[in-house]
Amino acid sequence: MSERPDRRPTPPAKRPGRLRPSGPGTTPPADGGQEPAAAVPPNHRSVIDSAVYRDGLRVASPATLADTFRQLREQPDGMAWIGLHRPTESELHSLAGEFNLHELAVEDALEAHQRPKLERYGDTLFVVLRAARYLDAPEEVEFGELHVFVGPDFLITVRHGGAPDLSSVRRRMEENPALLSLGPEAALYAILDAVVDGYAPVVAGVQTDIDEIETEVFRGDPAVSRRIYELSREMVEFQRATRPLVGMLHGLMAGFAKYGTDEELQRYLRDVADHVTHTSERVDGFRQALTEILTVNATLVSQQQNAEMRALAEAGFEQNEEIKKISSWAAILFAPTLVGTIYGMNFETMPELHWAAGYPFAILLMAVVCTSLYVIFKKRDWL
Repeated sequence: MSERPDRRPTPPAKRPGRLRPSGPGTTPPADGGQEPAAAVPPNHRSVIDSAVYRDGLRVASPATLADTFRQLREQPDGMAWIGLHRPTESELHSLAGEFNLHELAVEDALEAHQRPKLERYGDTLFVVLRAARYLDAPEEVEFGELHVFVGPDFLITVRHGGAPDLSSVRRRMEENPALLSLGPEAALYAILDAVVDGYAPVVAGVQTDIDEIETEVFRGDPAVSRRIYELSREMVEFQRATRPLVGMLHGLMAGFAKYGTDEELQRYLRDVADHVTHTSERVDGFRQALTEILTVNATLVSQQQNAEMRALAEAGFEQNEEIKKISSWAAILFAPTLVGTIYGMNFETMPELHWAAGYPFAILLMAVVCTSLYVIFKKRDWL
């Protein structure tokens, strides 16, 4: 077998003018210029696991990237699998120099916050995945980002976030040397399968949340609108993570067929594509269901508000009727009170004071006024 060619060309110059977003783990530029490399915590270890495999078996576990490069050169038919978690800029440029990674892919891996995509740079594939996991306690969906470089004899994973757990993927592949011996494409399949399988608990958790939301909507829980809105936002992110995977996997399957990848591995990849399609359809259904639930909730809230307004109107009408009755009886009782008050002043010169029929006349006058007022108010339905 011919000697392994030297894959360490001069690293291409980095494009100027593009800054990395600030956030946790980054240090803002002090001079207003281009932002320096991310600040690494003292105990942070970027290289989670690095190994060299031959015929599906681990033959070396280098402690550093430099040792990995050296061990890979010593294995003519070997494959390097390097797992990184939030690596520094210098580490990624070291990998770019060794494996001839394209500067655009390296820049994307440094910046993160990329959409899921599949790109080919020469004989290297660059894959961006969005992993997800469901957190039971807060009832939230947490998303992680994974960048994968796949070359003829290497696979590099750059993980941003807690998901997915690639250590279990590596153990699974090491327990199946026959599959791992198929090369980096087999490791890529295992990573894709793990990411897609990680969507299943999320789908189940979201389905439970939607069932609970439906119950809360018809129970009239006032806090349900906020929960619907927050879950809808998570489903938008989930849809952004899953929908591009359908086209990506079909493109990857076409590439596997074009480059003569093992037929069994192609079958495995088709199975992953079927699962992604099913998950994407479920997520679309969740978004539609949440939209309909939000509409139903708005209708129920509107009906409840209308019922409350109607009850207030009826209460106001009843109060008005009571006020009419009280006012009517007050007016009726005011007439004899007025006459009695005037004739109770005990003045000497008051008219009819010494008239023999004055008292009966006053009583009659009071009765006539009260009766007249009663008849008037009765005709107006005040009494």
